[in-house]
Amino acid sequence: MTDNPHIGSSLDELLEEEGLLSEVSAIAIKRVLAWQVSEAMSNLGLNKTQMAEQMKTSRTSLDRLLDPENTSVTLKTLERAATVLGKRLRIEFVDAEASDAIEVAVNATH
Repeated sequence: MTDNPHIGSSLDELLEEEGLLSEVSAIAIKRVLAWQVSEAMSNLGLNKTQMAEQMKTSRTSLDRLLDPENTSVTLKTLERAATVLGKRLRIEFVDAEASDAIEVAVNATH
């Protein structure tokens, strides 16, 4: 038999115990956002230069947005990207018991 205290624990519990849950959650959210922006750009036939120009921002700023590991993106940058892509940005807090502490979604505008 094993004496591993983590057997039967959830991954979230383990990450929280190790002090990594918020960092891992932020990276997971950022990966989804970067993927969504990249896919939307591709669907619209936009390259990085065109996207940055329409966002009225630099390529460097857009590269940060598209980097799945870089969590230091501003709300302003996210909002500009959503507008160019014909989307709207929705950020909400939900109860930790119900789901993750923070959920972020970029939704299609109807």
